[in-house]
Amino acid sequence: MLYQFYEWNHAALAPLRAIADATRLFYQNPLNPLSRTEAGRAVAAMAELFERTTRVYGKPEFGLHETVVGGLRVPVQDKAVWEKPFCRLLHFERALPEGHKKDPRFLVVAPMSGHYATLLRGTVEALLPYAEVYITDWTDARMVPLAQGRFDLDDYVDYVIEMLHVLGPDTHVIGVCQPAVPVLMAAGVMAMDEDSAAPATMTLMGGPIDTRSNPTAVNQLAKEKGIDWFRENVIMPVPFPHPGFMRRVYPGFLQLSGFMSMNLDRHLIAHKDFFWHLVKDDGDSAEKHRSFYDEYNAVMDMTAEFYLQTVEEVFIKHSLPKGTITHRGRRIDLTAIRTTALLTIEGENDDISGVGQTEAAQDLCTSIPAANRVHYVQPKVGHYGVFNGSRYRAEIAPRILDFALTHGTTHSGAAQPRPLASASAPIREGAVKERKAKAAALRRGGAGELGLGEPAAASVQAPATVDVAEAALPVEPFASPRGSDGATDAARPASGDSAPPASTDAAVEAPIRAEADAEATPVADEKAAFEQPVAPEGADEPAAVTEAPADEAAASEAAAEVEPAPVLLDAAPQAPVLPEIETLEASASAIAETAALRDEAPAAQVELPAIQAAKNRAPKIEAASPKPNRRRPSFRKR
Repeated sequence: MLYQFYEWNHAALAPLRAIADATRLFYQNPLNPLSRTEAGRAVAAMAELFERTTRVYGKPEFGLHETVVGGLRVPVQDKAVWEKPFCRLLHFERALPEGHKKDPRFLVVAPMSGHYATLLRGTVEALLPYAEVYITDWTDARMVPLAQGRFDLDDYVDYVIEMLHVLGPDTHVIGVCQPAVPVLMAAGVMAMDEDSAAPATMTLMGGPIDTRSNPTAVNQLAKEKGIDWFRENVIMPVPFPHPGFMRRVYPGFLQLSGFMSMNLDRHLIAHKDFFWHLVKDDGDSAEKHRSFYDEYNAVMDMTAEFYLQTVEEVFIKHSLPKGTITHRGRRIDLTAIRTTALLTIEGENDDISGVGQTEAAQDLCTSIPAANRVHYVQPKVGHYGVFNGSRYRAEIAPRILDFALTHGTTHSGAAQPRPLASASAPIREGAVKERKAKAAALRRGGAGELGLGEPAAASVQAPATVDVAEAALPVEPFASPRGSDGATDAARPASGDSAPPASTDAAVEAPIRAEADAEATPVADEKAAFEQPVAPEGADEPAAVTEAPADEAAASEAAAEVEPAPVLLDAAPQAPVLPEIETLEASASAIAETAALRDEAPAAQVELPAIQAAKNRAPKIEAASPKPNRRRPSFRKR
């Protein structure tokens, strides 16, 4: 009856929501003089806050309409290329320029754990400039008529296999959080059947492969309660008039209640801040709040059979790591996977998927050559930062793309020579040691996006918190003043691709610090080759000399002729390096000359011919009379 009561309550509030919405429009109308007063804005803010907190949010849009490919901005359109009752396969079709070479093809398997696939908007956007991207768009179970049949974990695996068949060989599959389990199962089934459409690479991100490894609070709850408790307390029939009437589901509103109860105080503060943003006419901060909660409050129902089977097999019986998990009654042998390269990714501060839970896949797929197995731990991110946010775009997405390019066979660069890799164990990179050192704190829920040493606000208070390894996912943005990637950024503007913020003042993470850092990246290679500092790139005018000669004799000598001092190897320059010289330093010919000259003369006495030629072309300053108060010499770019 709880689901029916929820629907009745929502229907009863519909007239009040309509009145609140009309009130808001009246007090925000620019023709109304009260709209320019604090009292008028306060009334409008109260009306909007009431309407938003009692609304049932619909499915958001991906909103990815363009991307940049090869420096050109191209339009993007999402199209359904495959569809079944419980899922659509969306292709983000790019209008590529003529002659563009073939890019790798990715299948992103989104989690079916409460929120829609739009939660991975940022995941998709980071891949679009370099790949053909497809994503699973799961359907709200209450919108699927009962006559369409059931949907459980076996059906999930079948869906993944069918989509890989549609896309064809040399597809790179990515399982984000909860789908890591069915994706690994699908790869095992296809390997056992020697299926030619088996994925070329498999990337598992923050998934609960083995929840016995450093179990978190979410894992402990499932083990303590048992499957019967969940069946009796969180499974309900869909009420009339939804298309899925009488289908047994795990309701989305119950999941959302569990999400919010974990950090209820932070949500209350966020809504209080939203009210004052409206009163103060702070439109940017208010819009960030709307953008975040439009996504956060949009939840979907899951079929009871899928939810219960996943909880039992993954969190209670641990069937996958024990080797007893089955698909359609047939035991899955993960050692049959040989040709699919494996990349597992964890976040250093992830307290939703425990330490080593995703890495466990490396120990299960032992038939994959060690050189084709890589485990990476991203420093300074929690669960959400593994697949969204600035560090994902700057550090994780490039690794995924490089892994696909390395092991793919049909993209444009597949025929290029590759280094022969050999390893006796899976390659482990990133903050592996740091994450293992935090295992105890992460099990207590004292880390994650909160950061170690800070009291965790999360507490498991609702059945929804056992949602498939992702129940607390959207709550992380409220954990600390950090961004979703763990960095201490200021509030960032709203963006569809970004991670949720640390507070409503930074509701969705936008342009990343890494992009700004990339624009100002120092020429490290040149600096290493010449062992000397260089002037900033693009400098219009070198800095003037700031120190006067020590005595009159030195002053007279300096006034006679002022010219840049020779650029010497292994010795700091005596004057700023001209931009033309800096450009030559970056050239391959100058580097070759340097290597040759180093073998013939002491480094401190060698001057690069190419750089000396540039100096000769540089303007020289005429000699000035030696006056005590003369102006200091400076060099200006021609």
